[in-house]
Amino acid sequence: MKLATIIILASAALLTGCKFVATEDKNGAGGGSISPEQQVSEMWDSKVLPYLEAKAGDFKTVSEAARTNVEAAGVTYGNKEKQASSPWTLVVRLTGKIIAANTESRAGSIDVDADGNGTADARVQIGPVMRGTALRDCLDFVSFNQFTNQIDFAQFGKAFNLHVDKTVTSKLPRDQLVGKTVQVLGAYPVVAGSELPLITPAKIELK
Repeated sequence: MKLATIIILASAALLTGCKFVATEDKNGAGGGSISPEQQVSEMWDSKVLPYLEAKAGDFKTVSEAARTNVEAAGVTYGNKEKQASSPWTLVVRLTGKIIAANTESRAGSIDVDADGNGTADARVQIGPVMRGTALRDCLDFVSFNQFTNQIDFAQFGKAFNLHVDKTVTSKLPRDQLVGKTVQVLGAYPVVAGSELPLITPAKIELK
């Protein structure tokens, strides 16, 4: 095979690999394409969870590091898109006592006291509706440039939240949360101000 032919074939393979997810059309006739939900499901155990486990730091350590130097904390514990306006999204392990639970809203959440002083240090989303795209944004192997457009990128981010609700948070005993000790593996975006860090979980364990 001629060298020019080899180069052309290799270039085509590389371009094909840049397409991260193919979404179905509005009528569900995707022509063999894979939905964002299926894509997330297929990579969850093999790529997403191992990445989160390896990247995560203790919440108290990470949050203190972010207050001191968010860029340094982000490099160690997080990820962000290359645009200057993109926030760092940090990966954490949070352990603490649930001191409040919002289970009436569809955007349910629990407030967690991580240092034992009786006040909440973080808020963990428990759905079924979850805000943001923290789980997508913390992954260093996912980038906007791998998607056709902003809509596909947004749908892929939403698919992570749907997967977590289906496999993790929907199984929580919502009437027995306050007072429990909780262990969470998840991610949150660093935002300015005094709002509690809003963690989207990938794992939750009650004790």
